[in-house]
Amino acid sequence: MRARPLEAVFFVMGLCGVACADPSLPAGGGGAGGAAAGGAGGVAPTTGGGPSEGGGGAGGSGWEWNLPKGFPVPKVPDDNPMSQPKVELGRRLFYDTRLSGNETQSCASCHDQALAFTDGRAQALGSTGELHPRSAMSIANVAYSTALTWANPVLLHLESQAAVPIFGTMPVELGMSGMEDELTARLAADPDYVERFQAAFPDDADPISVGNAVKAIACFERTVISGSSPYDRYAYGGDESALSEAAKRGLALFNSERMECFHCHQGFNFQDSVTFEGQAFPSIEFHNTGLYNIGGTGAYPPGGEGLYAMTGKPEDMGKFRVPTLRNIALTAPYMHDGSAATLDDVLDHYAAAGRTIEDGPYAGVGADNPYKSGLIAGFELDDGERADMHAFFESLTDEAFTHDPSFADPFARSP
Repeated sequence: MRARPLEAVFFVMGLCGVACADPSLPAGGGGAGGAAAGGAGGVAPTTGGGPSEGGGGAGGSGWEWNLPKGFPVPKVPDDNPMSQPKVELGRRLFYDTRLSGNETQSCASCHDQALAFTDGRAQALGSTGELHPRSAMSIANVAYSTALTWANPVLLHLESQAAVPIFGTMPVELGMSGMEDELTARLAADPDYVERFQAAFPDDADPISVGNAVKAIACFERTVISGSSPYDRYAYGGDESALSEAAKRGLALFNSERMECFHCHQGFNFQDSVTFEGQAFPSIEFHNTGLYNIGGTGAYPPGGEGLYAMTGKPEDMGKFRVPTLRNIALTAPYMHDGSAATLDDVLDHYAAAGRTIEDGPYAGVGADNPYKSGLIAGFELDDGERADMHAFFESLTDEAFTHDPSFADPFARSP
């Protein structure tokens, strides 16, 4: 049984390099990294709607989304409609170590449900022991992301992205490059997979293929939706008691022009690059937040230039994608290179309008970076306001999401 070619996927892999990273870029972290570049609206301060009222919407093959209130229907490609057999197959593949060359890691090795599908590392570690140039980004609500890495504007579809950690070589993640036939043979040798592939792809004469495997993983990932945090119960569910008074004050600060957070961490997903059904113009934004300014030239560390590495345009130096803030208290370290260990470090960075590095090879005043977003202007927070911001961040933690059995390891043994 031969694997089907995925020329388009591997072309994108050559551009991207790693599943949750970009080629030749320094270590990353999951969480608050983007800010400021236009757009308004903020996030819901009180109860009410959103892009939709949530709960419904077909995704193909009779699929019905069970969406949180206020969430729009995710886009689904015509050639990969949603179905329960496909989603359940994708969940098993996501957690199966047979998808790595040496059978030691799975997708879940870098995307731990308990950590909102991150891994807690500044740099992920591949199945062969190779240290990755970035950390694994959270896949929470990835169905709504227009761009799927820190700074690659061309990797836009989960079906393409799902193949990258399996077969990519820069760096090696799951290490299956050149082993496509071995992968399909492993899956075909398991009677359970034979049955599940047939159920998920009933119209295919030869359903066990690399292409169908990544389609199933993509379908599962589209269901990994977080929207049941205390903030959601307050903002969309009408429960005034869901947020503490401190969290409500933090939300007001977050939505203030003084702090400017909402300009980029906006809307139902606290993110400015989102896509969904019915959206007129999907947005893809990347921002420079003044994290570096080497020698006062605007430069970022070699190999960590962000969007510039893809476009070669000076104005793209240091631009990275804005991650969602959902479950932000679980996804440290922060910023694209993991250089902010705590949420206090994040607040300090934005309060100073950019980071100052006093000495060493990366010395410079980030606040003076000529390519920095104009909305990174700095602000002051007293101790009480800082505590309020922490309370708000904590209110974005969705414990139902991190314990949802439909996202959990299907191979795990019950205690």
